[in-house]
Amino acid sequence: MIVAGLMSGTSADGVDVALCDIRGAPGNLQVELLHGATFAYSPGMRQRILSSCDPAESRIDAVAALHVDLAEVFARCVLAALDQAGIPLAQVDLIGSHGQTLWHNVLPSGQVNASLQIVEAAVLAERSGVTTISNFRARDIAAGGQGAPLTSYVDWLLLRHPSHWRAVQNIGGMGNVTFLPPLADSSSQPIAFDTGPGNALLDIAVAELTAGALQYDRDGALAARGIVNEDWLDELLRHPYYARGYPKTTGRETFGSGAARRLLRAASERGLAPAEIIATLTALTATNIADAYQRFAPAPIAEVILGGGGRHNPVMVGMLRQYLAPSALLTHEDIGMDSDFKEALVFAVLAYESWHGRTATLPAFTGAARAAVLGSITPGANYAQLLRRAWLE
Repeated sequence: MIVAGLMSGTSADGVDVALCDIRGAPGNLQVELLHGATFAYSPGMRQRILSSCDPAESRIDAVAALHVDLAEVFARCVLAALDQAGIPLAQVDLIGSHGQTLWHNVLPSGQVNASLQIVEAAVLAERSGVTTISNFRARDIAAGGQGAPLTSYVDWLLLRHPSHWRAVQNIGGMGNVTFLPPLADSSSQPIAFDTGPGNALLDIAVAELTAGALQYDRDGALAARGIVNEDWLDELLRHPYYARGYPKTTGRETFGSGAARRLLRAASERGLAPAEIIATLTALTATNIADAYQRFAPAPIAEVILGGGGRHNPVMVGMLRQYLAPSALLTHEDIGMDSDFKEALVFAVLAYESWHGRTATLPAFTGAARAAVLGSITPGANYAQLLRRAWLE
């Protein structure tokens, strides 16, 4: 099947599209990335998303409008990516859309009772004519799970090493890790959870400290000019999230704009310079990741496969290389996968699995009572054709 996977992450930078050729089933699943494309949001659209994530600014009428308007953007991105790749729309079987997370509701107990991803699937199906699968998190949450991290199931299917343990570490707006036992180990269970803030606090701080001139610390240039304030870092690491056992997930509701502004006020009261603040927040991400490995890794980790925007920050990568030694630090490219489109590819695979009526997560990853078939199907013009093909398979 040709499946288009769509992803917009916590950082709300833009839409990633992964056009994938997927065949087979778990145990012999074959996934080929035919083409990947990223489409940046306009400044106005990005601000609408970030405002809708902030309880101090969010309004229900704005969220409802964004739900539809963002779907129009997603639809245009699919069509543009197909045009770039020279793939006719008629060849696309499914769209798998993660949408845009606005809120991930974690109760004081650590349980998740709701998670809101917008982007109206009906608009995607109508504009493209392609059957669309969306709303992947809700069923896992209904089964008692965290609804995340969903990338871990694809890590399990595609990225296990024959003989040693791997960690697959994403650093997007939030950080998340999957600890994968080797293929030769049939008894150990995988583990997955959010490690804490990835780039979210850092990006907001950069934008605030530069009055919007910069949206992120390109190449770690600001952090490289600063010195980590160890006292403040120790205080930041006392946040209760880090000590909480897994499964656990988080998002902008905990480590978003409100938290970033409070941290900047605290840094100002300490008299910290901007470069010192950015260096310390960079160290916060690297340290909370390393701390999670020390607390929760079930075995020595031979390789860490790093993905997400954080891999482009050489200061953060240098810290991780030091803190995670002797584990080898790799990228997805080192094992034959494109880092930039990994998460969009994940939602292509999840859509493929859902269409075939197969579960697309493991209770070990999310804490759910059972594995469930994920997602909601919105029929496109090709729906009857897909059903006929499924009947003949």
